[in-house]
Amino acid sequence: MIYDALFGKPLISLITVGFAGIVVWHLLSRQRPTTRLVVQIFFFAAMTLILVGSGIEPHRFQGYESEDPQALLVIVAKTLWWIHLAWAVIGFIRLYLVLEGSPREARLLQDLVIGVVYIGMALSVLAFVFGVPIGTLVATSGVVAIILGLALQSTLADVFSGIALTLGRPYIIGDWILLSDGTEGRVVESNWRATHILTSANNLVVLPNSFLAKLAVTNVSRPDESHLLILTIRIAPTRMPASVRQVMLSALASCNSIVREPPPVVALRGLDATALEVELQFRVTSPSQRATARNEVLDLVYRHCKSAGLLLAVPAAASVLTGDLPTEESARAPRVTPLELIEAIPIFAALTTDEKQKLAETTAVREFRKGDVIVREGEMLPSLMMVRAGIIAARHGDWERGRLAPGDFFGETGLLSAMQEVCTLEALTAVTVYEIDQQAFAPLLSERPALAEEIAEDLALRAERFRDDAALPAEPAHSARAILKTIRTIFRA
Repeated sequence: MIYDALFGKPLISLITVGFAGIVVWHLLSRQRPTTRLVVQIFFFAAMTLILVGSGIEPHRFQGYESEDPQALLVIVAKTLWWIHLAWAVIGFIRLYLVLEGSPREARLLQDLVIGVVYIGMALSVLAFVFGVPIGTLVATSGVVAIILGLALQSTLADVFSGIALTLGRPYIIGDWILLSDGTEGRVVESNWRATHILTSANNLVVLPNSFLAKLAVTNVSRPDESHLLILTIRIAPTRMPASVRQVMLSALASCNSIVREPPPVVALRGLDATALEVELQFRVTSPSQRATARNEVLDLVYRHCKSAGLLLAVPAAASVLTGDLPTEESARAPRVTPLELIEAIPIFAALTTDEKQKLAETTAVREFRKGDVIVREGEMLPSLMMVRAGIIAARHGDWERGRLAPGDFFGETGLLSAMQEVCTLEALTAVTVYEIDQQAFAPLLSERPALAEEIAEDLALRAERFRDDAALPAEPAHSARAILKTIRTIFRA
């Protein structure tokens, strides 16, 4: 019965099996390539068995009579057989043509081989199904190929350049590259035709591969994505160069946006009567962090210079009489008073000038040696401390969460809301701070009750932002309402 069903009408049986194989193959998931290959081989074997049993030779052309009603069935049957043969070969290629560790090269090689298979299948169908003389066709198509090649010269150049770039692997998806024409960004897509680069301005630049292949490519992500930045600072020559260098090293050591290893470098580039030129070399984790790190370094250089009594030099192009320039003997170091630090603290922005002055008069000076623990995690500081000089490390457990530099402050949560410190603060260098206790701050809140609400909101935002930066769990007690309630309780007592 099976023999009669298959070989009674072999052409219809073969066509039925062929179309059934196409349907089943498309229903199977692409995530199961082995199953798809087994199914494809099964249907191809069944079609081959039917052809052999019926005496049809798919690899030979048999002339068809125009009046032959089975001519169309033979053409369809043999065409399906060649399609299934090509798909079976492609299944082997997809499954076994693999380059370990190089998925892009493997996919490119697979696509090239599969393209050859499809071309071979198409030529075989023309030759053995339709009887087209391939030799004559190839010779005739040579002229057509030349015309098409000239017309598609640009496109073909992009395709072959894409192949060369893929095999050469100067970059991969996700790398940050810098081209010799100034284009810079992260590679988000690379195909046969073009490479897509996402710039720092969030613009997508599409470059043809033929154009990209002619440019010099700097891969910023190799061997890693850390990126070197260089800043040149001009300092008035009022101190010994070694002292200036030490201040610059302190500024870099207190920066939270740069890489600790390898350590930053301070190089003295030149010295004359107008300035000591210092070059700061430091790394960031990614090119996208350059602006953030540069801004922080410049801010810290200014603060450390002011704390150490250094003066910034006038621009090299400025016209200044030599006698007007500061010297080591005549220079007056800038003063950093408690009032200046109070004016720089955001939570005191609502105070008037007189109130800030009264608060500054109550400050006390405290000093810590290198290695001293100022406060431990979980303890409470009952006073606000403003860093006058030095560097302080904030640690949560075994991890360093950030560093405090001249102009920063801490302890405000303990002073104003009796909260515990979430980090241990340790002096990395000799540290000088200005301290404000509760007794000095109580009269301000008693005279201006509305001030407590403004301070509570600022403290709540600061606590939330700090916890987000430090990846610490949020606490409901740090809401503005809870802080305000605690402030009123403390200062009423």
